[in-house]
Amino acid sequence: MVKMESSTLSFFKNPTIIIFLIILFLLPHFTQNIHFHHVLIMFLLYATLSQAWNFIGGFTGLVSFGHATFFGIGAYAALVLLKKFGLTPWVGMLIGGGLAALLAFLIGYPVLRLKGHYFAISTFAIAEIMERLFLNWKYVEGAIGLPAPVLEENFLNFMWYKNKLPYFYIVFIFFLVVLLLAYKINRSRLGYYFRAIKQSIDAAEGLGIDTAKCKMVAFILSAFLTSLCGSFYAQYILYIDPPSVLSLDISIKIVLVTVLGGAGTVIGPILGSAILIPLSEYSRILLGGTGKGIDLIVFGALILLISVWQPQGLVGLFRQGRK
Repeated sequence: MVKMESSTLSFFKNPTIIIFLIILFLLPHFTQNIHFHHVLIMFLLYATLSQAWNFIGGFTGLVSFGHATFFGIGAYAALVLLKKFGLTPWVGMLIGGGLAALLAFLIGYPVLRLKGHYFAISTFAIAEIMERLFLNWKYVEGAIGLPAPVLEENFLNFMWYKNKLPYFYIVFIFFLVVLLLAYKINRSRLGYYFRAIKQSIDAAEGLGIDTAKCKMVAFILSAFLTSLCGSFYAQYILYIDPPSVLSLDISIKIVLVTVLGGAGTVIGPILGSAILIPLSEYSRILLGGTGKGIDLIVFGALILLISVWQPQGLVGLFRQGRK
C-alpha cells in the first residue's frame, strides 16, 4: 500500500505532467468557443478510451477490434435505464460497466484462448454481431435510435444544454483517474506480468505466471472502463443509435489513437488523441460535406508512416530524439 501511494506521489512530482494537467484544466476558460470546448471533450474522451484499450491491447499485446461493443453497452445502459426506469445516469453508468465486465468475462473464456490475428478476428466478429443485435432489438428502438428525455439541468440528471464545461470537467476527472490507474498498473507486479505475456506467453507461463487469469483481468478492466466512457458519451450527445456507438469505426479509431501515440505506454494514448481527434474534428469543418472520411485517410497515412519508421509510435520518436 505504501509502495502504491509513493508511486502516485512520484507521478504528481513530475513537473511536465503537472504543467500539462494545469494547462488542460484551465484551457476551456481561455475561450468561449463552444466547438473548441467540444474538441477538448472528445480529446479527453478518446484519450481515456485509448488508455482503457491499452490494458489489453498495449500492455498484454492482444489487439481487440471489438471494444465498440463495451462502449455501446455503456451508452445504452445509461439512456435505457434513464428513459424507461427513471434511474439517474450515474447508476446506469455503473450498471453498464458491470454488464460490460460480465460480457467480457463470458466471452473471455473462449476468445482469450486464441492468439495473434485469430483473437483480433474474433473480437471483430463479436462487435459485428452486437451491432446487428441492437439494430433489430425493438426494446431499445432498434435502428431508429434512442433519444434522451429532456430533464432539468443538474448533476444528478447528468444534463446541461447551454454549457459544455460541466461535461469537460467530468471527463477530465475520468481521464485523470484512468491515467493514474494505468500508471500504477504499469509499475506494479501485474503490469510486469502483462508485459511478459506480450513478449512471450510461453516464457511467461514458464516463469509461473497465470497467463489466463492475467489476460482475463486485463480484458475485464478494459471493458469496464470503456463502458463508462460509453455512458458519458450517451449523456453528452443525448441521442444514440447502433451506428453511433457500436460501429467498427469506433473500435478502429481507439486502436489507431493508441498505436499512433505508442501502445503499451501510459503517455502514448494522450499523444495519439491530441493529434488525431482535433485533426478529425477540424477536417470535417474545413472540408464540409466533401471531407467525409478524409480524417480516416489521414489516420491511415499517419499509421503507415509510424509503422514503417517508428513502430513504437510518437513515444518512440520522442525517445529517439532525446537520445
